[in-house]
Amino acid sequence: MNFHTRKWVKPEDLNPNGTLFGGSLLRWIDEEAAIYAIVQLGNPRVVTKYISEINFVSSAKQGDIIEMGITATDFGHTSLTMRCEVRNKITRKSILTIDKMVFVNVDEDGNPAPHGKTHIKYIEEQFEKEDL
Repeated sequence: MNFHTRKWVKPEDLNPNGTLFGGSLLRWIDEEAAIYAIVQLGNPRVVTKYISEINFVSSAKQGDIIEMGITATDFGHTSLTMRCEVRNKITRKSILTIDKMVFVNVDEDGNPAPHGKTHIKYIEEQFEKEDL
């Protein structure tokens, strides 16, 4: 799993216990997963269909730097399935895991649309295509 996006836990991200508010973290994950799906499917119109059990393993506190890792695990006809892990950048301690997140590729009318993708597209492949 590649960890690309990092967030700095700030005072406005905290819950009353002084740790990272789960809702803030889930918002960041949903946004990161949507961006990942858009890049993989080559379509700016994707929607969150399903998120499996969310396992909060440990907490983060103010000043921590966290990193989000997302990777594709399956390409359906109109969907992309991913898994996610969030960890502390410094200690590498896991903060959260999600085994399954499904995003659906949609057309201009919001209907599921085939995407024609079958494997993960890595950044190197994108640059090679642009260089042609």
